[in-house]
Amino acid sequence: MPPANFRDTIAASPYIFIIGVAGDSGSGKTTFTRTIRQIFGEELVSTITLDDYHSLDRRERSELGVTPLVPEANRFKLLEEHVTALKAGETIQKPVYNHDDGTFKDPVPFSPTKIVILEGLHPFFTPRLRELIDFKLYVDPDPEVKRAWKIKRDVERRGYRPEAVVQEMIRRRPDYERYVAPQCAFADAIIRISYSKYGRAVSEERNIYQVSLCQSRLDRSIRDIDLSIDLFSLLSLSERNFLLEYSVDELYGRPMGALTLDGELNGDVIGKLEENIEDQTEIHPLNFAADDAYLTAGEAVQLILAWQIINRRIFIEASPDRA
Repeated sequence: MPPANFRDTIAASPYIFIIGVAGDSGSGKTTFTRTIRQIFGEELVSTITLDDYHSLDRRERSELGVTPLVPEANRFKLLEEHVTALKAGETIQKPVYNHDDGTFKDPVPFSPTKIVILEGLHPFFTPRLRELIDFKLYVDPDPEVKRAWKIKRDVERRGYRPEAVVQEMIRRRPDYERYVAPQCAFADAIIRISYSKYGRAVSEERNIYQVSLCQSRLDRSIRDIDLSIDLFSLLSLSERNFLLEYSVDELYGRPMGALTLDGELNGDVIGKLEENIEDQTEIHPLNFAADDAYLTAGEAVQLILAWQIINRRIFIEASPDRA
């Protein structure tokens, strides 16, 4: 049985839980840990962007003709030292990389919250980093989806011209395939995103994508959890398209199951899952699925992923030999 009032238990625990989220720039990494941040709040969850651990600024990379994806453009030893210190509850002097002008600013003090999320290109790059991270997630959108997302982000938020973004993506691709993509093999869970089978316009206009959550077989769970499907609603009252599929494949030398969702699911389906998470964690209320609302496949996968992460954290707390 999980401890009562699990949120308070985490707050009182000395254990620092590290979540690593890997993927290419503009791949949507932040999206899939949003629910964890909403459940536990900013007082318990903080994020470090691994761009802060670049070793070269934008001008230096340009002069050397390298991308930030190559190992020599990153300070992995410093990152290992800092994550080790954070796990021990220590404050670090975190470097700061400014995307506006591509330069480094003065380091800032960073004290660990009880859950620390590491987001970036290389969180699983070294054996030591993989050892320090408690839950490893890799976000892997289809190339066409990633291209559209990155152009939108870099044009709207960073002021780049679309053609410059495209050229940079082409230049980075070999380094992505060589240094970033192989980290997928170390992930506890892999998120794959493609345009909806109901049309690309549905994805672009309403943020509805086909999303797959791939993982190895779960070795243990606190208790059974339900994803409820109301057949009456499905057969007589459903007003929107959705797809639910499970398949098994061999990925990176290991069998992995993929739960794939597409379209929009009635809030009642996710409501049952919310109730289970509330029951297991004593965190009330979640309220991600309002009455009679619809959730996209991506939002539903976020909640399922949150349960997996919470499940992992509960077992660490219950383990007699935890650090």
